[in-house]
Amino acid sequence: MAAARKGATARTPAITQEALIAAGLTVLRREGLDALSMRKVAAELGVQAASLYWHVQDKEELLDLLADSLLWDARKLKTGGDWAENLREMARAYRCHLNANRDSARVMAGRLAPGPNLLYVLDVALGWLRSAGFSDADAAYATRTLATYVQGFVLQEQLPMSSLEAHGASPEEAVAAVAEAFRSAPADKYPNVAALGELIVRDSMDDHFAFGVDQLIEGLRTRLPSAAPAPSTSSAPSAPSAAS
Repeated sequence: MAAARKGATARTPAITQEALIAAGLTVLRREGLDALSMRKVAAELGVQAASLYWHVQDKEELLDLLADSLLWDARKLKTGGDWAENLREMARAYRCHLNANRDSARVMAGRLAPGPNLLYVLDVALGWLRSAGFSDADAAYATRTLATYVQGFVLQEQLPMSSLEAHGASPEEAVAAVAEAFRSAPADKYPNVAALGELIVRDSMDDHFAFGVDQLIEGLRTRLPSAAPAPSTSSAPSAPSAAS
């Protein structure tokens, strides 16, 4: 903790780490990532900003804590069953949770800060894949690739599609404008866009998301050995005591 680095004495912290995380998430959800600050989080808690430094050194360390909390309720993960369906369900749950929290994909993108939720989720997912017969390297790459796909997809969903949406148009209006631009593209210069471009924006984001997850899983399936070992009987780790 920051207190240890700063040589703090054995005084009692004014707040708990759990309260700090809850206040940080409240500010993030209400005002967005750009407005998140140590001062605003402290105000949410009714304390001075200095009280936060028992637990974090700066805003970046606060974001590490928030990122771990934004990994959804890890206790809902299955510890057995079909690896492919488990990955699909995890991807769907993660996307749903990120979309329920403003700017969450921006917090998560590129950040890999080990905390109790991340460690638990990784351990369970790696267990699915290793028990299915994937090599250690493939299991490790698959878990991070899937997380990167979900985070990147949600980032696309949470950011404005164009200046039209950024200036107040609805997402549906922005999509309609893009579709019209594709339809009206000169066929002699952009024959493929003119013929197929509308398909890029016509179907629902749910369909696009499911397509990507399915392709990742089917690609992984090709890397399974022809004779996979029996599922491991090792016990799963205990789930984190709390998660958002």
